[in-house]
Amino acid sequence: MNKTLEPSVAVNHESSAAAAPGPLVAAYGSYAKGLFCCLVATVSFGLMFPVMTSALTRIDPFSFTSLRYLVAGAAFLMLLHRKEGSAAFRLQGEPVVLAWLLGSIGFAGFGAFVFLGQQLAGRDGALTASIMMATQPMLGLLVNSVVRRVLPPVYSFLFILLSFCGVALVVTKGDIGGLLHEPQHYAANALIVAGALCWVIYTFGATFFKQWSPLRYTTLTIWLGLTTIIALNLALFAAHAIAVPRLAAVGAITPHLLYMGLGAGFIGILSWNLGNRILTPLNGVLFMDVVPLTTFIVSALAGVIATPVQIAGACMTGAALVLNNLYLRRRARRVTALG
Repeated sequence: MNKTLEPSVAVNHESSAAAAPGPLVAAYGSYAKGLFCCLVATVSFGLMFPVMTSALTRIDPFSFTSLRYLVAGAAFLMLLHRKEGSAAFRLQGEPVVLAWLLGSIGFAGFGAFVFLGQQLAGRDGALTASIMMATQPMLGLLVNSVVRRVLPPVYSFLFILLSFCGVALVVTKGDIGGLLHEPQHYAANALIVAGALCWVIYTFGATFFKQWSPLRYTTLTIWLGLTTIIALNLALFAAHAIAVPRLAAVGAITPHLLYMGLGAGFIGILSWNLGNRILTPLNGVLFMDVVPLTTFIVSALAGVIATPVQIAGACMTGAALVLNNLYLRRRARRVTALG
């Protein structure tokens, strides 16, 4: 099982601090690096929703998703070639159709659904999208239960319900009954939930590619997923469902594109992977609470102030994540002790 969040995780427990000060210092240094990487990643993820609020006033979410992952994909491609060489571009017997499907779900699905939902939700779309990011660990429990055919523990299920109660407060601002009178919000919120679920499925899918490093999985699935994103874009252009972006619009969103492609898309994902490798996913997942916190602060600075009920809902979702994490740790220790 994953170890608990302690600076000593990288230290050989058979040696004492006095006998081995060098490894102890290295352990704390590695621990701090893991914290920093996870913090950089989640702050960058939290910033992307306010950035998209501005970008979506100038360009449709489908075209932006294509451009974003072309930028991020190029950066990952160069890094993969540098780290693993040309051999990394071979499939090594891994199922290319599954890789394409997961890339399409993870990148086309997440980008199109979340940002279209954010656009439809209007000014509060960034707040709703960010709180969905904090529910992804809970969604992961549900996906794992479906795939493994194992029900989540009862307490975890209760924490999942608590998490989504918090989401409901953020989305409705406490007026749950108001949803019945504003059915147009169903589509926006359903799209954001679908996008968050797409990313959970994509992340879970990495377990099927035993021969690929995380960098290789990310890079190859981005480019395979891009075929779906671009094909979808072309189909929407042909059907006149969306207009081909003008050069002036592309120029106006270039800063947004660079941030979303290189900031959140490249540096954010790399930092997340590295931080979780150091701290373990059980600890790294706690940083997902930083995503809505960042979005709420930046949105407030931009004039979109969260209501007290929305703040309470965000706290409820964050508390559910932390409580479930503590419960899983305690449960793992009990299983280990019995074993």
